[in-house]
Amino acid sequence: MRVGLALGSGSARGWAHFGVIQELRALNVPIDIVCGTSVGALIGAALASHRDEAMAEWVRSLGWTDVVALMDVSFRGGALLGDRVVEYCVEHFLAPSFADLALPFACVATELASGREVWLRDGPLAPALRATTALPGMFQPQRLGDHWLVDGGLVNPVPVSLCRALGADVVIAVELGAGRATRHMRKVRLAKDKGREETPEGGWTDQVKERFLSWVGAGALLDWVDGRRSADEIPPIATVLATSINIMQARIARARLAGDPPEVLIQPRLVDFSILDFHRGAEAIEEGVAATRRVRAQIEAMLDGL
Repeated sequence: MRVGLALGSGSARGWAHFGVIQELRALNVPIDIVCGTSVGALIGAALASHRDEAMAEWVRSLGWTDVVALMDVSFRGGALLGDRVVEYCVEHFLAPSFADLALPFACVATELASGREVWLRDGPLAPALRATTALPGMFQPQRLGDHWLVDGGLVNPVPVSLCRALGADVVIAVELGAGRATRHMRKVRLAKDKGREETPEGGWTDQVKERFLSWVGAGALLDWVDGRRSADEIPPIATVLATSINIMQARIARARLAGDPPEVLIQPRLVDFSILDFHRGAEAIEEGVAATRRVRAQIEAMLDGL
């Protein structure tokens, strides 16, 4: 029997996938097929390249300055191009093309014109990964052939169906949206000692955010960083967009997982993670390990049936 691993979308929360893979490896779970959506595709490609451990070490080392350095500002079709991150990963951790991968791998994107789900499984890796990670409003769409593609999380946040289509008999799925849907709309806490809004726990410090916003020259991105706003203020467009995407992806994931449930579902608890908390990789990886251990009995039962 072939085991498939479906890695879900979730922006910075996606670093938890490394912890899941680490713990599955410790449990001697064979992974024969890997599929991913958005950040899950990026990490799935690293796993299929047999370079996931090296990439995980890099993720653990990331600081806020490293994250800022990897952001290429655009404001044409999205706030960021997304090229720099993908190019860095392809250069250091990924095989150049699908044909060069050690494991069968595919990822999901969304065709912007029709809304249809697109499965990417051949050709160079870089454009496919740019497409599947092109979160609307955040990253530019990716053109492949005659089509503009955006984040696959809009149609298939946890690609169980794609794993099965590639031949998986049993599927382990990782879903990152649990409890996240309305996170951006929560009231911020007030810092009593400073008399001003406090950054939510785990978010970037005020100094970091000020430098980042100065660097990109766009105060609107503050809402992408941690959803910060006053309690009575009309939500800015970036907050509305981020929250809407969270709600949409959570509901789509719930519906699709109900219709095609995996044999094992792993759900890391990363409610306090912001969309740009890529510098918190060590925390996310640790929670990925913990989430996998919480379903260890299910994993062992699955292994007994192989």
